[in-house]
Amino acid sequence: MKLSKRQTALRAAAEKLGSLSVEGAVKALKGLESQLPKNLKPSKFDQSVSLAVRLGVDPKHADQIVRGSIVLPNGIGKTQRVLVFCKDQNVQKANEAGADFAGGKELADKIKDGWTDFDVAIATPDMMGVVGPLGKLLGPRGLMPSPKAGTVTQDVATAVKEYKAGKVEFRVDDGGNVHCVVGKLSFSEQSLTENVQALLQLIHQLKPSAAKGQYIRSVTLTATQMPGVKIAAV
Repeated sequence: MKLSKRQTALRAAAEKLGSLSVEGAVKALKGLESQLPKNLKPSKFDQSVSLAVRLGVDPKHADQIVRGSIVLPNGIGKTQRVLVFCKDQNVQKANEAGADFAGGKELADKIKDGWTDFDVAIATPDMMGVVGPLGKLLGPRGLMPSPKAGTVTQDVATAVKEYKAGKVEFRVDDGGNVHCVVGKLSFSEQSLTENVQALLQLIHQLKPSAAKGQYIRSVTLTATQMPGVKIAAV
């Protein structure tokens, strides 16, 4: 794929940086566009910032899968649309907590018809009979409720509030990489740094006992329309 002049200039600037501390990488990423030649304009929209971590694990083995969720200290700069599969009094609890959609079979039927206008799906345990058949539709989109991710729970109010506050989920992919949004480029350096450090700390804590050798192989901070800035792996 041919890179644009803007992308080429940004990549060249990022490659000169080497590996930086978390604080240094955040500062560098936020300042990359200021290094563009005058004839190239910076992006006009508030880009999402993501962290990519390459791990020394083999996801083919169940005991080496790294997954988790975290309420980042400063949120992610986006209000997530939350759907809750529940019934009876839990519908009211979910709505009062801020859920965008709450219900049972009627929501499942909409999803079967192709509707996925939400970012997070939560379910109470007694609704898994309704939710289970949606696995082929929700799974590939990362929307399937899961006990390990905390999205299958009886405490729907707490779960909704957490995701509305900026809770994010992550799971190692087939290549051993974890990707997770950590905020917006408009965030202050301190806010982004705190979010990145919190996520890295959790990933460290989730190291599988079966993982051998170097656990964290590389760490890269990037934004939607920018190249990655390397963070020194620790």
